[in-house]
Order: sequence, then C-alpha cells, then structure tokens
Amino acid sequence: MRKLYILIIIFLLLFIGGGFFFNSNAEYALLPEKDDVVKYEANHQTGTDIWGEWIGTEAGKSFADHSKTSVSAKHGAIVVDKQLLQLGREVFYKETFGNEVFLTDMMGLVNGPLTMANIAKEVISLKGKGTTNLQVELAEDVTIGDRTYKKGEKIDTGIDVPKGSYLPLGMPVVWDHGKLRIGISCAACHATVDPKTKKVVEGAPNNDLNAGLLMALATNSAAYFTHADIKSLKSYIRSMDRTVMDSKGRKSSLPDPQLLEKEVDRIFASWPRGNFDSTIDMKANPSQIPDSFTLGDHPYGWSGFATAGPFRGLATFSNNVHAQNADSLAQSELSEALFGVDKEVYIGTILQNAANPKFRYKPNGNEKPSEFFAKVDPTPGVVGVNKLVAPPQFPKVSLVAPDGLVASEPGYRFNEQNNAVAAWQNTINPPSLSAKMDARQIARGRDVFVQAGCIRCHAGAYFTNNRVVAAKVVGTEPSRAQALKKTEKVFAEAVFYAPDTPVPVPKNAKVLKVPTEHLDTEQIRLAFAHGDSKGGYKVPSLIGLSWSAPYLHDGGVAVGPNGELGLTGTLKKGIVPDARNSLRALIDRTLRQQVIWANASDPQLRAVHVSGDGHRYWIDPQAGFTREEQEAMIDYLLSLTDP
Repeated sequence: MRKLYILIIIFLLLFIGGGFFFNSNAEYALLPEKDDVVKYEANHQTGTDIWGEWIGTEAGKSFADHSKTSVSAKHGAIVVDKQLLQLGREVFYKETFGNEVFLTDMMGLVNGPLTMANIAKEVISLKGKGTTNLQVELAEDVTIGDRTYKKGEKIDTGIDVPKGSYLPLGMPVVWDHGKLRIGISCAACHATVDPKTKKVVEGAPNNDLNAGLLMALATNSAAYFTHADIKSLKSYIRSMDRTVMDSKGRKSSLPDPQLLEKEVDRIFASWPRGNFDSTIDMKANPSQIPDSFTLGDHPYGWSGFATAGPFRGLATFSNNVHAQNADSLAQSELSEALFGVDKEVYIGTILQNAANPKFRYKPNGNEKPSEFFAKVDPTPGVVGVNKLVAPPQFPKVSLVAPDGLVASEPGYRFNEQNNAVAAWQNTINPPSLSAKMDARQIARGRDVFVQAGCIRCHAGAYFTNNRVVAAKVVGTEPSRAQALKKTEKVFAEAVFYAPDTPVPVPKNAKVLKVPTEHLDTEQIRLAFAHGDSKGGYKVPSLIGLSWSAPYLHDGGVAVGPNGELGLTGTLKKGIVPDARNSLRALIDRTLRQQVIWANASDPQLRAVHVSGDGHRYWIDPQAGFTREEQEAMIDYLLSLTDP
C-alpha cells in the first residue's frame, strides 16, 4: 500500500511539472482500511427509513417483505442494508460531487501562495508517520489584513494525514485532461487523526482545521463572499468601467475584484481554527465544525434547521455542504431574494477573478455573465458547477431542500448518496477513552448531572431532548441563529422525487409530498428565524464530548492542557484545547469569565462573533457543588461514548 501511495504522489508531481497525459482522467482519495481506524462500537443500523421513521430489521422479516406494504420506495422508503452503508462510507471519504472545479478553477485554492506541489512535498516528507496538522511552505509572499506571510514560511493548515498515508484525509485529487484539481469530502472536517496513534477517528471533528486561512490564501476567495461580512457589494465599486447587463436589462457595475478580495481574505483569516461559516447571509458567522456521532441527535445543524426528510433531517444536513457550501454558483437563481444581488451581478462577481482563465468573465462585453458561464459550464443543465439536481420546488427552498438543490450524481438515484452517508453516519460512535475511568466516580458524576438539572435538556439515551431553544434563552452569541431568516421569502412546500428516481431525473418523475405535519411549527420558526423569531440553537447530544472540544456553537469555550485561556491562548497559537479543562470552563462561572475575557481581547474573534459566552448553567461552588463533585461531573461527561 505504501508503495502505491508513493507511486501516486510521484505521478502527481510529474503531472504538475510536465503536464503529461492530457487526455487522461483519474481520481484518487483516501479510504482508510478498518485497521487504520481507531476502533469503536458501531450502532446496528439496518432496516428501513421512511421520512425519518425507522423500521429496524426484525427476525424473520426481510426487506422484500417491507416492499410489499406501504413501506416502499414509491412512498419514500429507503432500505438501509450493507450495500447502502458501504456506499455511505465511500461517499464520506471520497465524494466531492465535483467541487474540485469550484475550489480549484474558480476560487483558486491551490493557485496562489498555497500550491499542490508544496502540499505534496510536505506529505511526502512525513514518510508515512502521519500528522494532525500538516505544515505547508508558502510559495510566495502574501499580505492578509495586517499580517504579511513570507515565501518559504510554513503555515499550520490543520489538514490531517493518517499514519501510512501519502494523501491528506478528505482531500480527493482529480486529474482531468491535463488539469490537476483538489476537492473536499466530508472526511476533511468530520474525521480526524488520533494524536497518539495517528489512526483515523471517524466522526470526530477536525478541531484545528485552518479552513479560514486556507480560503484566504486562495486567489479568488471573493467567490465565497456570501460567507463573509459583506453588507453590500456596492460598497466595493470603485469604477463604472466594469459593467454587466443585469437580468432586468440595466447596466450594473461589478465590485472592484482586488478590493473585494482583500476584505474577504481579511474576514476569512479571522475565523478560528476548527470553525467554518456554513451560512450564506453575508455575515461572518463561523461556527464549530460539528461531530458526526449523529444517531439520535436530531434536528441537525447548530440551529436545528435540518429536521425533515430521510433520517430525521440528517440527509438534508449532509446535502448542505455540497449543495451550498462548496459551490457559490448554486445560489445564482436565489441571489436576488437572499442577498439583494442581481443574478448577473452575482455570477459576474464570482467569475471576474476566477483562477482558471477558462472560467474568468470579462465585463464590458456584449455577453451576460450567465451566457458566458453557460459556454464553459462543466455540468450543463444544472445550476452551478457541482453535480446537483433541482428538486420539484426549485428555485424555491423547503424544509428538505433549504439550499434549493440536492447533490446527486448521474448514475445514482435521487438523493441516494446523501441518504447513504446519513445512514452510515448513524452507525458511528466515538472511541472509548484509552484510560480507564473509575466506575464509582462516573456514577457520582451522573448523580451530580441529575441534581444540577442538566437532564431537563440533555435527557434520554442520546442526552438531548431534540429541541431548539431560543437564542435569548441560551444566551450565546445570537448572530448565527438568524442566518436563515431570509429563506422565508422563497420557502415552499416540501416535495421530493421518489428515492428510486434515477439521475438524470426523467420527465414525469414521481413527486412525493414530504410529511411535515408532525413537526412543531414553533420549532421550525426558531430554527429558521422566520416571522418575528430571533432564532435559536438546538440542544446537542453529549455523546463524544471527549473528542469535540472546544465547546458551544461558536467553539469559544476553550482551555488548553496547561490552562491556556480562550481561543487566543489555544487554537490561535496552535494549541489544541483540552477536553477536560474546556468542560471545566463550560460549567465553572469563574473560569468561564476568564475565557470570555481572553476571547474578547482579540479583535478578530469579536469581528466574527466568537465569544464563548452563554449556556450559563453552573456546577461550581457558587451553585452549591464541591470541586470534587465538579470533577466527577466532568469524568461522567467524558465517559459518554455510546448511547
């Protein structure tokens, strides 16, 4: 296997240097063997899902028996068997849905100071030892905000490389007719490498992934401007010489590409490591990358917006990355309603500084941006460049398609890959802690947990009541809770194609109404901040806390192994937060205040709404608990590794 990896890297370097095999097409992504994964007790998940209702495999009853009843694909049923679970694991590690085109050709992720050659060089230099933080040498000088990075300087990427691997985790490489591209799969964010063994930990968040800086180093980060704090594109217009004909037949100016790029870079570089802004509200709202220990943790997403459809909304949540976060062009039909930006101005802004000249739009011509893009679109007939399908309600959005579109590749069935990865994620549990914990101490911690009233929200087998709580009640940073408010303008009934519908979707394909009547309308208003709602945050499961520090949706509750305070003292200095110490800050008001002060001292964290404040439920001396009881509670929380 090692020789194979080395051979692949050599070929990739040859491609970069020599441009061989112009007519070839090849893809390679890391799919770790079972022996290369930290062991865990998997949940048994074979059966049938029908719009979130689960029918487990019963003795003497086969899947074929289900198909003879109303539980069939034509009614929305999805059979979860070994084949679907295997597909789900492959999708998790390998599938990009074509986002390598947007990331490489349009955003220019590896076309500037960060290069594919330098990434490959650093991976090879590990000699198979693995790392939790690939340090990569920059190929040129670059200034971002008030900091200048020098050529030859090594940056912390937070990219993980497992032991024995010669490819990064969750970063598939594609060679397509003379062009080398890099994409992103689920595993880049939702799996990590164990610092001790360098084996893969499936489902644990990559809590030091430096996603903001990586995107800031791209040559056209402005293609992602809706994830930054850009109040209006008009503020970045410096000349009337860069114009397009908009969708209403008027001449409209594009923003200055360098000015917009500079501001977007500055904002992205302010994101804390381990955070990502998955919302498109033109505000800076990075939140902590969530874990993928998903069974029973519905609704999904920090605000609980993914609540309807297969697997209780988990397939909807899985779709979010590829239908929205990895292809800004996918929102072009909704840009007016969501951003107040005309469709032609929106496309022109994204493409005017595209890394690949093939996709670079030149204003002031007779061609509209949409007409230009249609000529170079690698997925004609589909909105954007990723492999997406327009569900029946498009261009409006719905509870099962809050992004408007659904990631589905030709040759598969509609939404099949999202369903598969959702089903597989529901099998994942965090590994047990390597150090044995005292059973009496854990039992004592459980008693404290109950006595303190934590069980009112974090109840049941999955330690959540599956509710969304108003942001005002939680008391955490409220900005992100309102990120989906504008979707109310384009909200429609939840309808989907039947799950056995082939892709491409044929004419007259069967359309199903997705059951939503059982959902609490007030909870939906909170999750989407619709109406006069200020939004809210879901009550997360507590399973896997030992792998998911720092804490709260903004990831602001962070304390290092030696008492380093806040994100300023930990991740911003390359120090991974310690789970035990960070949990102590979560429940001890004195320590928490010190963390909040540390975060508040950093203007970058203030600018992107990261504070570590809120969730003021204390287990400390002021609340009547001893230090011993506090430590027992922490031991109990760290012990939660399966339902």
